[in-house]
Amino acid sequence: MAAALDYADFVERYGGIYERSPWVAERCFERQAGELAPFELLKLLERCVDEADRDSKLDLIRAHPDLAGKAAVRGELTAESNTEQASAGIDQCTPDEFAEFQLLNNRYRDKFGFPFVMAVRGSNRQDILAAFALRLENDYETEFETAIREIHKIARLRLEAMSERR
Repeated sequence: MAAALDYADFVERYGGIYERSPWVAERCFERQAGELAPFELLKLLERCVDEADRDSKLDLIRAHPDLAGKAAVRGELTAESNTEQASAGIDQCTPDEFAEFQLLNNRYRDKFGFPFVMAVRGSNRQDILAAFALRLENDYETEFETAIREIHKIARLRLEAMSERR
């Protein structure tokens, strides 16, 4: 069980569950009642995202870095994103794979106006590149909803990792 926290501690602890979007934890703080088990907290965080307006959701999607993108090259990923991308071997791309990631990142952003988001932990580079190519065939609405579902998966994995460290 997660002990009840004051606002600052709650946002400090859970503000990074959703990539560069502490607003999710901020909005959830008022809804949490006492101690929450990790699963209950995850459901609360998910609800805060799902009930957010469309612009907030779009901002949330856009807060995610490109896979094998410029932020990774410049060392600007959050610690969580860096760990997640490394777990899928993205930091070990061959020059050809890196070029393919760049091409797909650009095509995806041009088509949808936001980055390709995928919970990559447990995947490898080939899985990710295949998913990229497949998802480029989707329409905007399908991809928007897919990105939100993938963001929820990332949040679940991050919350699980936090629970394991305690």
